[in-house]
Amino acid sequence: MAEYVGRFAPSPTGPLHFGSLVAALASYRAARSAKGKWQLRLDDLDQPRAQPGAADGILRALERLGFDWDGPVLVQSSRLERYRAVLDELVRRGLAYPCSCTRKELEDSALAIDGARIYPGTCRHGLAPGKAARAVRLRTHGAPIGFADAIQGWIEQRVEKEVGDFVLRRADGIIAYQLAIVVDDLDQGVTHVVRGADLLDSTARQIHLQRLLGARTPRYAHVPVALNASGEKLSKQTGARPLDLSDPKAELARARRFLGQDEDGWDIARVPRVRAICAPG
Repeated sequence: MAEYVGRFAPSPTGPLHFGSLVAALASYRAARSAKGKWQLRLDDLDQPRAQPGAADGILRALERLGFDWDGPVLVQSSRLERYRAVLDELVRRGLAYPCSCTRKELEDSALAIDGARIYPGTCRHGLAPGKAARAVRLRTHGAPIGFADAIQGWIEQRVEKEVGDFVLRRADGIIAYQLAIVVDDLDQGVTHVVRGADLLDSTARQIHLQRLLGARTPRYAHVPVALNASGEKLSKQTGARPLDLSDPKAELARARRFLGQDEDGWDIARVPRVRAICAPG
């Protein structure tokens, strides 16, 4: 049996909350039940959103909750040269290209499933005269990309039609999430990705990029996202309260119940097969 390698990749934009714990617990238990590795990664590329001290706070919180990880913590902000090298390779191969479009120029484009604008391909064949490059985008194609999610079932997306050529480097110079996560999973040897269903709709984009880079596509399982009483995803932006680390057992028990699990082990068949559930009070 091939080795199982899972991971958890929180963003240090604030303390861990219940939604973060659900994703951490699911990925951790899935890895440990398979006698596999569980690696930790800090998604800190978007430095303007990073909160001072949040990274250390996340590590301390995970330790307090009883999580242990394998190997050193991978910090994305320390890997910029690696991401830029991959980006340069994609541009050199003609798989990615510079884009001059501003948000205002894309306002009339249709909305994608994630709320972003579907890119109409304006710069796909070159920049217009007098236009300067701002971002870098990856070329997509019309063929469907499908995968069997272990929780959500068969998922299929036509990335070119439903998303368009997507950004790999933002206009502010920051490497985009889609590029960083694919390169990180490749370099860490990740075989299984267990994460929140809010990321389900970006998975086809990641598979497309994996194929271009010759990377193995991990097996995916997207657990339900925890919602607040207003039906919003729990996050710092929606006022999610930090975990109560004075009673870690109670917090873990809440997360287990949310995922339909017993006190020990992991049974993916018991995870609710929906994209979102209101968090328990």
